[in-house]
Amino acid sequence: MKLMKLLRSEKGIALAMIVILAAIALIIMAGLISMITTGTQTSGMQKRYKTAYQAAVGGTDVFYQLIAVRGDPYIPGLNYAVTASSTCLVDKLTKSTKDWNAACDDSTTIIPGTATTYDMTLTIGNPAYTAYAKIVDTVDGNSGGDLGLIMSGVVSSGSGEIPVTSIPYLYTIEMDAENPANPSERAKLSILYEY
Repeated sequence: MKLMKLLRSEKGIALAMIVILAAIALIIMAGLISMITTGTQTSGMQKRYKTAYQAAVGGTDVFYQLIAVRGDPYIPGLNYAVTASSTCLVDKLTKSTKDWNAACDDSTTIIPGTATTYDMTLTIGNPAYTAYAKIVDTVDGNSGGDLGLIMSGVVSSGSGEIPVTSIPYLYTIEMDAENPANPSERAKLSILYEY
């Protein structure tokens, strides 16, 4: 009888409800703090990637100039170095992949500390980012960097002359940009470039 009376008593129910509501509020607050922390971390990762990505895009622009002039793109004030041998660079720029010298690397892997795994390196920006570029495949074409016969040939254009259709070279380029002080800030691009 005493037990039944004790069970029907509402003493302490307020305390139990407060403890349950406090636990629910604590779980909600922990979830909110976790979401805010995760959002901040994700935002920071995106910012670092975007900066490395922009360095890769800048390096790509310089590498396009290297392809256009078939060698050294003289750009004053820019800290770059062509690390590929002149034989490999000429082969990669002007010959099909199957005709490259056997010493020319055509793998898609770029290892920043190993100069033989990329064709060009470039340091840009503040903080400094290093961009590494490499041609991994070339498909032959009939166009080139020569500007000597633009829009006309050695004879004047007349009726009956058939213009030569330009078939550009296709280059597959690998680009890797990273912050040397923090290698986790890195972006990799694979580019199909027509020239």
